[in-house]
Amino acid sequence: MIEAGKYIGSGLSTIALGGAACGAGLVFSALIGGVARNPSLRSELFGLSILSFALCEAIGLFSYIFAFLLIFAF
Repeated sequence: MIEAGKYIGSGLSTIALGGAACGAGLVFSALIGGVARNPSLRSELFGLSILSFALCEAIGLFSYIFAFLLIFAF
């Protein structure tokens, strides 16, 4: 019973990986839209989008690590 709970919990925690992927897609689609509207702000928008991408991926990696902790640590 405990083993089943571990696997169900780790499977549910990996749902955040899909959210991180959607967030990264939204960040770069906003970058493309912003550069299309105002090309002179390209360098500033690119820096902000890379920061936002890193934060989105950090959330995904945290959920991935949490899934492995659920399976192997407890």
